[in-house]
Amino acid sequence: MIRSVRPLANVSSRIAKRNLASSSSELVSIELPASSFEGYNLDIPELSFETEKETLLQMYKDMIIIRRMEMAADALYKAKKIRGFCHLSVGQEAIAVGIENAISKEDTVITSYRCHGFAFMRGAPVKAILGELMGKRTGVSYGKGGSMHMFAPGFYGGNGIVGAQVPLGAGLAFSHKYRGQKAAAFTLYGDGASNQGQVFEAYNMAKLWNLPCIFACENNKYGMGTAASRSSALVEYHKRGQYIPGLKINGMDVLATYQASKFAKDWAAQGNGPLVLEYETYRYGGHSMSDPGTTYRTREEVQHMRSRNDPIAGLKATLLDKGIATEEEIKSYDKAARAYVDEQVASAEADSPPEAKMDILFEDVYVPGSEIPVLRGRISDDSWDFKNKTFLNKVY
Repeated sequence: MIRSVRPLANVSSRIAKRNLASSSSELVSIELPASSFEGYNLDIPELSFETEKETLLQMYKDMIIIRRMEMAADALYKAKKIRGFCHLSVGQEAIAVGIENAISKEDTVITSYRCHGFAFMRGAPVKAILGELMGKRTGVSYGKGGSMHMFAPGFYGGNGIVGAQVPLGAGLAFSHKYRGQKAAAFTLYGDGASNQGQVFEAYNMAKLWNLPCIFACENNKYGMGTAASRSSALVEYHKRGQYIPGLKINGMDVLATYQASKFAKDWAAQGNGPLVLEYETYRYGGHSMSDPGTTYRTREEVQHMRSRNDPIAGLKATLLDKGIATEEEIKSYDKAARAYVDEQVASAEADSPPEAKMDILFEDVYVPGSEIPVLRGRISDDSWDFKNKTFLNKVY
């Protein structure tokens, strides 16, 4: 069901190929501002680097698709076609996009419940993500996980328990080291999760065992509805590792995020052990769809971030400034992204919900072929017979 490549990350590839066939692989020089990085017991990445024009275009297309997808989820939720919890990442797109364009498919990614963009970047189609939100059988988790539990190849969720994914990420890093892979596990969590004890336990194990774990705090300034300064004695989250080097990154700049993520991947792949990253970012909406996001911050603050620091607008300015794309070409990318997401929304809405069959509840408990004969339930009548796909209704 899930393809291993971003299905329409190249949503405008036909346009790009037509207009940039001879120049898309050309290198372009990037000069990041000095404020992009701040190191802790670490030399910061180079501020000057080169990358392909094609990569810059791809990152722009990735971000506009994610934003369109999140806006579609917003509308579907308000139309009551999505129920339950729903956490959107509008404003934070540069992190998922910067990381994915900097790493390989051998690397692993795990995050918290604000996960739709990461699922897309790791290969889940927009239709499958939106279908999951609407509880459809064609959803990325067969309609069973909803907003907070999405998976894709090399992407281990989407985890609903605050901070619980951090030790899991250390486990992924252990797997890379055990297998002798030159790969890293990007383990993301929010500023609201940064004070969890399991985060510090994972730091300790990763350093003790020299694991290729990139602990990455997405600091969007507000854990739920609480400002970071009211919940954390130390808000410089990149220094939280203490004995682990850290790096603070302007997470509203996809180019800074991309360069830092490449640096972190290389650091871990070379056997240097873990790093603690802090992507300083901002969410435009509330913590979830049930939070208006205006009771603990002003509308002026949100508008200031939108107008001065938007990651999509920032990369668009770079594309125009360096002559990589024209205004008309960018408009065509935006139009293509809108049309693609609209088509994916319609397709997901038309899909069916899971059938009302009991065996669906048990199909993901074991890998097919490895099931035990009977899975005992709460009472004897709940005991499930995997072979006959029915309840035993047998009293013990």
